[in-house]
Amino acid sequence: MSNLTDEQKNKFMSLAIEQAWRGVKTGDGGPFGACIVKTPSLTVISKAHNTVLKDNDPTAHAEINAIRQACHRENSYWLKDCILFTTCEPCPMCLGAIYWARIPVVYFSCSRKQAADVGFDDNFIYEQFALPPEQRDIKFITLKNPQNALEVMQYWNSLNSKKVY
Repeated sequence: MSNLTDEQKNKFMSLAIEQAWRGVKTGDGGPFGACIVKTPSLTVISKAHNTVLKDNDPTAHAEINAIRQACHRENSYWLKDCILFTTCEPCPMCLGAIYWARIPVVYFSCSRKQAADVGFDDNFIYEQFALPPEQRDIKFITLKNPQNALEVMQYWNSLNSKKVY
């Protein structure tokens, strides 16, 4: 799946970069773009840029937008036969979405250090992940009686028709 030629890699990364430029020039959000390619056909199934400002949505990163478009187009929540090209090393949220979507290969250009150098520093999130919930800056509180929440989980688990993802 990752046996692409340099020409192919550059072609798809260029599409992601074009998206980043589009987002910056329209003022939609930060300088990030993404492109998802289906294999083995090497068909582009989504292209997106960061739309955090336009959408007033902190989750509207280029990778998330591209994943949403690709999943909609493929009518699937898994993108196991796809490659993601993104202009920057994915942030923790996007990395989580990539894992959930089961995208097996990601090509990126800029590092998270380079993103931090221009004002997009997510290192504090990585640091927070390493802490136990009770030590994080955001207050996490476990309720002592989660019975109602547990009941719905147990019920879902008992369904023969459940679809695990």
